[in-house]
Amino acid sequence: MPAAAKQITHADILPLPDYVKIRPERRRAIVALKKNRRIEVGPHATFYFENFETMLSQVQEMLYIEKGGDAQIEDELSAYNPLIPKGNELVATVMFEIDDEIRRRRILGKLGGIEHQMFIKVDGETVKGVAEDDLDRTTADGKASSVQFVHFPFTEAQIAAFRKPEAEVVIGFSHVEYPHLSVLPPAMRDSLAQDFD
Repeated sequence: MPAAAKQITHADILPLPDYVKIRPERRRAIVALKKNRRIEVGPHATFYFENFETMLSQVQEMLYIEKGGDAQIEDELSAYNPLIPKGNELVATVMFEIDDEIRRRRILGKLGGIEHQMFIKVDGETVKGVAEDDLDRTTADGKASSVQFVHFPFTEAQIAAFRKPEAEVVIGFSHVEYPHLSVLPPAMRDSLAQDFD
């Protein structure tokens, strides 16, 4: 499927018997693809950058696991199509991965609003993250969800800068309780640059 594909349709989804035959091979390919599409930021957060292939894989896996058939397909497309980059953005699932439940509650309890405090800097110019607005990602008592979905909308000039081999690209949080940053390695930048038109 071309990198430019921006929406999964019914025609893209393999019938379950066909998917079962190629599932191990498809899963290996997705693991390899995701290798250059994930980055840890600070001690607890990992950004997983999505694209058509990662979302198609997610839809196929949900259909495989839940076996809801045609009735389930529309729900999965509604859930995952919004997370496919539309040509002028990067889209990430951000997970706060903390194994210990008590510690997880304590840390997430301090991170309310973090979904509005993610950014990518390209040669010093900030691209502010925009949280997916499907539901509130911070509870009324200020606890952040352990899973966040964020879009990074780029201008044409920012896309051009991102594609320059010498550009420094930094991803991070501006939240006072989680002010962490990471520099994107070249292989990851090359992979993510394919999400742009």
